[in-house]
Amino acid sequence: MDILDFEKKHVEEAISIAQENYYKERQFVKELPQVCNIPDLNGFAENGLGVAAFENKKMIGFLCCCDPFDNVFRATDVKGVFSPMGANAAVWENRSEIYAAMYQAAGEKWVKAGAVSHAICLYAHDEELQRQFFLYGFGLRCLDAIRPMEFIDCEPCENYDFMEVSKAEFHQVYPLHLALYRHYCESPFFMNRTPETEKEFMDSLMQDGERCFVARQNGKLCAFLRVSASGETFAAAGSAYRHITGAYCLPEHRGRGVYQNLLNFAINTLKREGYTSLGVDFESFNPTARGFWLKYFAAYTHSVVRRIDERITQLKW
Repeated sequence: MDILDFEKKHVEEAISIAQENYYKERQFVKELPQVCNIPDLNGFAENGLGVAAFENKKMIGFLCCCDPFDNVFRATDVKGVFSPMGANAAVWENRSEIYAAMYQAAGEKWVKAGAVSHAICLYAHDEELQRQFFLYGFGLRCLDAIRPMEFIDCEPCENYDFMEVSKAEFHQVYPLHLALYRHYCESPFFMNRTPETEKEFMDSLMQDGERCFVARQNGKLCAFLRVSASGETFAAAGSAYRHITGAYCLPEHRGRGVYQNLLNFAINTLKREGYTSLGVDFESFNPTARGFWLKYFAAYTHSVVRRIDERITQLKW
């Protein structure tokens, strides 16, 4: 096996392998769109951080990443890299060995670029690769999941009102947004993100064209659902897809079916407008989110993360 720098001349072969990997995951998650274009990989060839594996002059895999970025996960002080869905793939034969060799070569490039947090998006049902990255010190962190825009089977929720708030009312959601950030800090989450100011929160909703659906009891807001036009994977795109980017229910209102009914209200609204799929992403170490979303959504990615010793960057490579 030969591991080479990923170059533009490799893009066509890489896309073909990536498409095969995607269609393999579709065998497990039928909700994924049947036709989905792999993103342009030329940018990954330009940053010099990717590798390609060859055997007998035939590409058998590739592993690329985005440019290094600061404040990984918005809750650390380190620089990291991320290989998104479609930016890595391999043939099925000797799959673990191919990825092991590719990460050994790519990981060195990433460290030389100053990145000490390495994140790679794998398909949720590719257990073989997840075991391989576990051996290399990676752990599960983020999941993407999807469901058809169909009602959840649940009992009606009495004494609650469900509605979509207008742009003029977005500020009413901000206290729940702050409560969500406080939740991030709790065990076993331990993610101390700096919350947006109310103005930043309002600006982000307006600029991204997002929508907010809420639940009220006696006129008081007790849950919200924030929906955007797209998610963070290439499957989370297209005019028929919508993505949940924020969700929270006050603890005292949980277990009453409030959130299931809020989801159904949003689904009913979006389905009438012609949308056919709804997605969500969440952290695996958020037990509340994981327990809820996986009841109603099918996971299709598992992003694994490794945080290496920052002192390695002190070496002169």
